[in-house]
Amino acid sequence: MSEILGGVGSVVEGGLLSRALEPDSGAKEPHPNQPENCLNCGTKLEGAYCHACGQQGHIHRTIGAFGHDLLHGALHLEGKLWRTLPMLAFKPGALTRRYVEGERARFVSPMALFLFGVFLMFAVFQMVGFTAPTDLPGGEAVESNIADARANARAEIERLQERLATDDLSPAERAELENEMALLNQLVLGTGIADEEGVSDAAADGSAEGIDAGQEEDTGQVGVVAGGDISDQASIVRADFSDLAGSDTGVGWLDTVIHKWRDNPSLMLYKLQANAYKFSWLLIPISIPFVWLLFFWKRRFRGYDHAIFVTYSLSFMTLLFILASVLGQVGVPFGFLITAVLIIPPIHLYKQLRGAYQLRRFSAFWRLMMLSLFIWVIVFLFIQVLLLLGLF
Repeated sequence: MSEILGGVGSVVEGGLLSRALEPDSGAKEPHPNQPENCLNCGTKLEGAYCHACGQQGHIHRTIGAFGHDLLHGALHLEGKLWRTLPMLAFKPGALTRRYVEGERARFVSPMALFLFGVFLMFAVFQMVGFTAPTDLPGGEAVESNIADARANARAEIERLQERLATDDLSPAERAELENEMALLNQLVLGTGIADEEGVSDAAADGSAEGIDAGQEEDTGQVGVVAGGDISDQASIVRADFSDLAGSDTGVGWLDTVIHKWRDNPSLMLYKLQANAYKFSWLLIPISIPFVWLLFFWKRRFRGYDHAIFVTYSLSFMTLLFILASVLGQVGVPFGFLITAVLIIPPIHLYKQLRGAYQLRRFSAFWRLMMLSLFIWVIVFLFIQVLLLLGLF
């Protein structure tokens, strides 16, 4: 229930934020009961809005009107949203070009739509349970697991010793048990490197003294067996966990990130998801230079054109992910959703490139190929920014 309430809160927050960026379009007839002069600045009204300060001429003072404003402000449900969404889905190029060329009041601005889509996407993810896990083991948990593994190995060695102490073993069975105990010493207790027959001098006799020495000199070294049959091993590769835990790259901020991920991966994964939610707008300035590279020799298209293109495209992608998440919850096959998510974006980008920049098929196609490569670079750069933000 808390996740659902949190998701609803995120939707409302996103709607209010996008509403602040995207007010009413102004395409209204004067209200029959509005005053002659603006109640805010006193200017004589010539239409539904004051041409001096922009305030609406007719002011409601009822609780019903307040609820109406709340619904519109929170969910952004107004006429131009329903004009924008169909064009964004089926004619993205025409929507982008018409907005760039000046049809601003008819459509929801790309930034307002993007902000609302991002808030809605993470709200839906939260409600359907698509969130960062909170039970990933940290550094202490890993060390605890290693300690448990060592304790189990010691118990197994004691059991093997008891079997070796009996007289009813054949030479082959005794040799197999000695090899197994030697490998346990190698893998967990760190008592030396096995020879070519897989038996170390420290553990070949299976004595309790050798085991006790291994326990006292436990260095935290763990080996990896190179092969299949435990009695035919020729070599053992060992890694020292204590050395691995203390290793650094020499890059201060990167070492800090690595240490934080190792110590508390659940917290860092949560911060990564939260930062992706808060700083998703960074995808826009990161993407614009790459789109510019596709048209830098065409002076007709400027940075503003690319910004509108990128923002509307990102808005569509967020809405696509929302739709896929909802359909997944109502039982649509997972394979179908994955196929749709992989096929629809490039088709949408192709149509948006052709319409927004008025390109021929081949020109739009090769730019789509380049943009598909650029997207991986953009995502990589965005993740690096999120990792850097995880330092704070």
